[in-house]
Amino acid sequence: MITVNADGKIMVRRCLVTLRPFRIFVLGIGFFTLCFLMTSLGGQFSAKRLGDSPFTIRTEVMGALESRGVLRRMSDMLEMLMKRMDILARLENSTDFHKGDEARFPLDRFQPAAGLMERIQAIAQNVSDIAVKVDQILRNSLLNGKVMEGRRDQCEVPRDPKFPDCAGKVEWMRARWTSDPCYAFFGVDGTECSFLIYLSEVEWFCPPLPWRNRTVAMPSPPPPPRAQAAFRRDLARLLELIGTGKESLSFMKKRIRHLAQQWLRAARRLEQKLAGRQRDQKHILIHIGFLTEESGDVFSPRVLKGGPLGEMVQWADILAALFMLGHSLRVTVSLKELQSQLGVPPGRGNCPLTSPLPFDLIYTDYHGLQQMKQHMGLSFKKYRCRVRVIDTFGTEPAYNHEEYATLRGYRTNWGYWNLQPTQFMTMFPHTPDNSFMGFVSEELNQTEKQLIKANKVSSMAVVYGKEASIWKVSGKEKFLAILNKYMEIHGTVYYETQRPPEVPAFVKNHGLLPQHEFQQLLRKAKLFIGFGFPYEGPAPLEAIANGCVFLQARFNPPHSSLNHEFFRGKPTSREVSSQHPYAEDFIGKPHVWTVDYNNSEEFEAAIKTIMRTQVDPYLPYEYTCEGMLERIHAYIQHQDFCSTPSLLPPSPKTKSPAMQSPPSPLALSPNSTHLVWSPSAGWAPQAWPPVASLQVWVSEPQHTCTETCRRHGLVCEPTFFRFLNKEEVFLQLSIACDSTEYEMNHLYPAVAENVRECYLQKEPLLFSCAGYNPKLSIACDSTEYEMNHLYPAVAENVRECYLQKEPLLFSCAGYNPKYRRLCPCRDFRQGQVALCRDCL
Repeated sequence: MITVNADGKIMVRRCLVTLRPFRIFVLGIGFFTLCFLMTSLGGQFSAKRLGDSPFTIRTEVMGALESRGVLRRMSDMLEMLMKRMDILARLENSTDFHKGDEARFPLDRFQPAAGLMERIQAIAQNVSDIAVKVDQILRNSLLNGKVMEGRRDQCEVPRDPKFPDCAGKVEWMRARWTSDPCYAFFGVDGTECSFLIYLSEVEWFCPPLPWRNRTVAMPSPPPPPRAQAAFRRDLARLLELIGTGKESLSFMKKRIRHLAQQWLRAARRLEQKLAGRQRDQKHILIHIGFLTEESGDVFSPRVLKGGPLGEMVQWADILAALFMLGHSLRVTVSLKELQSQLGVPPGRGNCPLTSPLPFDLIYTDYHGLQQMKQHMGLSFKKYRCRVRVIDTFGTEPAYNHEEYATLRGYRTNWGYWNLQPTQFMTMFPHTPDNSFMGFVSEELNQTEKQLIKANKVSSMAVVYGKEASIWKVSGKEKFLAILNKYMEIHGTVYYETQRPPEVPAFVKNHGLLPQHEFQQLLRKAKLFIGFGFPYEGPAPLEAIANGCVFLQARFNPPHSSLNHEFFRGKPTSREVSSQHPYAEDFIGKPHVWTVDYNNSEEFEAAIKTIMRTQVDPYLPYEYTCEGMLERIHAYIQHQDFCSTPSLLPPSPKTKSPAMQSPPSPLALSPNSTHLVWSPSAGWAPQAWPPVASLQVWVSEPQHTCTETCRRHGLVCEPTFFRFLNKEEVFLQLSIACDSTEYEMNHLYPAVAENVRECYLQKEPLLFSCAGYNPKLSIACDSTEYEMNHLYPAVAENVRECYLQKEPLLFSCAGYNPKYRRLCPCRDFRQGQVALCRDCL
């Protein structure tokens, strides 16, 4: 039995007190050692190896070498602690414990202190053993790291026929990877492996590297139900979204405020018409490219100086319509904002976006389209089906298809985009190949209409145009003298200090008027007269809506890119027969008069008749707020360019019975003049517009499909070309082809009669509503498939039939005296030419 006196107890307590700081310190060292080992060795025992990323192998191996040195230093520190504790213990024994001979006891009698020393020695030994084991593990890790490092530096370009462009892209990366910082942003560092990783994981030109760890894709859960769009009751939030800082934006916001009540009433009416129909809320980006500083923004400085406002009028109305329909909007008018919204990586725009595009739709213009292409890299091609291009004058398929336009000489400053032609949206429905977007004009109630009629001054005329250059038109003196004889002429030409010299002295010039004052002027005037420019603006519709008669010049010959500088370079061959073809063709007399200004007698007779004629204010339904809401709603619900079915080439003539194509769903109409969708077809594709509205007519010589359909009270519908670009359709029309050609031509399908050849369209992008045909009974010697924007068609003189080879070339526009074209027409809603009767 061991006995300890009071002095011994005191000595033990002192020893424990002396050792307590060391106990705490040793505990901390042990905890730190454990954490360090878990961190350093975790990668050895987890699923993720140290060599997972070739961009981090070198760093991890170097870190391992440093870690091994740290463990050795820790072992040395513990050994030194043991020595110092031993010295302290001896020092304590030689002082406190040796006060008297009767109090002398050996240190080894105090078991607690001795046990603590032994435990410290054991910890030091364990740390030393662990350090040896860690050293062995890290040596193996270093060896594996060197293998991975060698693999990283020795990647070979795979030869995979599924990725034929891989080698060429790697070669390009070797020479040009430093040309854009975006490559370094995605991890490219100049090594072969980094090239292949980028080209396989960021882009898709190369196959994935087999040694790359890739997590097996787990089945993604079904997406949550989309939020439903609800008609809005207030426009305040939209005004905040548009922002400030530009006169053009201020103009657009003023217009939205002015028409706010009309938008709200129209939204309520459309909501009732749709009767609670479900509508997914779309995330929409509106990028107004022509207002960005990078595009020059020539419009904003001219807003208060008489510059053109038509584009800003249309954009303001597009914003209001999309917002009132209940969709989620983002508005950008700078390149920096665009890049931020799209997720463009830093650099010069050669790399894809950093994340999937967060927008269902993007509305922009040609300037914005170019900016997106420059900064989205390969993502532009991936997401361009979501783009809608606001295009005032339209883009015909022959100018849209890059290969075809280059081969056939269709030169333009704006085309070659290879989009679906209906992705382009126009201000007026002049190009059926495109979608008609439009704008709105203020709608008057019955009281306002009666008040306007009562206050009209029959001898008052207002000239269309705010810039002095309009008055420089040659020959104006002659017709102005006649007009001045009967009416008082008013102008609204902008000037800063003095009257523009181009404006004759007998014209009362009001200068540039605010919108409400200009509207009051129109409500008093009887006549709104155009001098031939500007083309196709919103002002004539506004004048007609305020009870004016619009008088315009007939162009002979029609203006086009072939004979007029204004249209040169624009992606259209459209022939403009007057200053405002929509007013001439869709409104007409008594609201619109189109005369030859060079014929004094015709001009004077028109003036006299106009002064005697009483007209009511008139606004086509499609230019009301409700009409525009209805149209845009239908486009958003039904237009899907990301899954448009492609047109397959026709099967060979020699087919087994099992390969025979199904019977044509088209049938002759009861009067045998055209084809319609047969009620007994037994099937109807998921098409919009619905195929029940389809009528197939053969054009007369030198008539486009646009003209052909209009002559039958219909409109050309290019989405239907794919149903009639077939040989059996020629037979149903009693067109016997000795040969059928399958080519890429924007006039196909068509027939060349004299040689009995038929032509089918090869390129769907070239389908176009232009061409003609004198009679249905045509015999073709051959049928050809080609890439021509006039196909399908018939060549009368040679009796050949032509089918379209390229779906992008299906076109309502264009004609050739050689061809009679097959034209897809449809009906339309009264006052809403963009929609068929059952399209809403």
